[in-house]
Order: sequence, then structure tokens, then C-alpha cells
Amino acid sequence: MSHQTVAAILRRHDLAPAPERRRGTTWAEFIRTHKDVLAAADFFTAEVWTLGGLVTFYVLFVIRLATREVHVAGITANPHESWMKQMARNLTMADIGFLSPGQRLLHDRDAKFSAAFRATLAAAGVKTVPLPPHSPNLNAFAERWVRSVKDECLSRVVLFGEGSLRKCVREYLQHYHGERNHQGRENTILLPRVADRVGATRGAVRRRERLGGLLGFYRRIAG
Repeated sequence: MSHQTVAAILRRHDLAPAPERRRGTTWAEFIRTHKDVLAAADFFTAEVWTLGGLVTFYVLFVIRLATREVHVAGITANPHESWMKQMARNLTMADIGFLSPGQRLLHDRDAKFSAAFRATLAAAGVKTVPLPPHSPNLNAFAERWVRSVKDECLSRVVLFGEGSLRKCVREYLQHYHGERNHQGRENTILLPRVADRVGATRGAVRRRERLGGLLGFYRRIAG
């Protein structure tokens, strides 16, 4: 195989020559260095029974890589461009938006992340970073959250109507942030409630249930 053929193959796959790759920054190093300003966006789908039959709903969410906090931006059966632009506006709304100027948003090359969506974020000072095609491992934090919400919640319920999907996602988010231990964060709870007395050694133990007991959390009650 000639040098020209090898060079052509490398260019086709956006790969630098070996000496340059060794000098470059790995993706893991990039994430570790910049995680305080990085967030990731993605969709997951849920099948919901409605009066018109089975409907696929799309859930758009954003996760902060440094803290693992998750924000569900919106749920819809039709994520058209106008809806996506509005979601971008909501995410960057002054004072209350989940994204702030100077942050970088990772996302895949799904057509729903359109030029209009990216331009709306850019106008608010948030730069988008499209990932290479067919590379879910580069968006591992978002992919892991999808697995969590499906394995621990959505795959265990039958959803009847959009309202049931919204309730399940809302309840799971509260459990995820305030009641669930995270191995990636040294087995701690992300945002524990003061009233739950996490770590207390005295007091009667009580169980808080969500979604009919599907999600549970044990806490101590002050005596």
C-alpha cells in the first residue's frame, strides 16, 4: 500500500498522522480539563399509549458534566425546528436558563439539532460542539443518564397519555437529584435535602416512595 493511499484513508476518516496523534489531546483529557464549562444534550424516546394509539414522544435533556445535574428541556411528539428554537431560548434565558454564556454544549449530529437551534444558542453565548457520526461513547454522560432513567423507571411502567410520561420523568428527576447515590460522584447524593438528614446516625428510619413504590429512598426522621 502506497503512502498516498494511507494518507487518503487517514483524511477520509479525519485522522492525523501517528506523530501528530501522539501530540494531541485525547477526548478523556479534553473532558477532564473542560468539564466545568461542558454540558451535553441528547434525546431519548418513550412509547406512550394515547386515544389515537401508540405514540412516540421525544424527551430533550441537558446534563452538566461536572455536577451530573440534569434538566429536561422539553417533551413532545413532534420536535420540529420551531420547537427546538424555543427550547434553545428557554435553556439560555437570563438568570433562570440551565445554560449560561461561555459554556460548551456537546451533541450528536441528529438533524433535530439544526442550524437554527445552534444559532439561537450561539446568540446567547453558548457554543455547540457537534460530535463525530456514530460515536455515542463521546457523549457517555448523556448516554449513561438515558440508561438510568429507562432501566430504573420508564422500562418498568406502562405509560397512558403524555401526562403519565411527564409525571414519571418529573418524579425520576427528583429521585435522581435528591435521593439516588451516584458512583461517578463518590457514591454521594447530588442535591440532598437538609430535612432528609443524609448521613445521620440517629432517628427512626422511614421510606419515601415514588411512583407507587417503584422508586424508594430511606431516610432518618428527627426524634
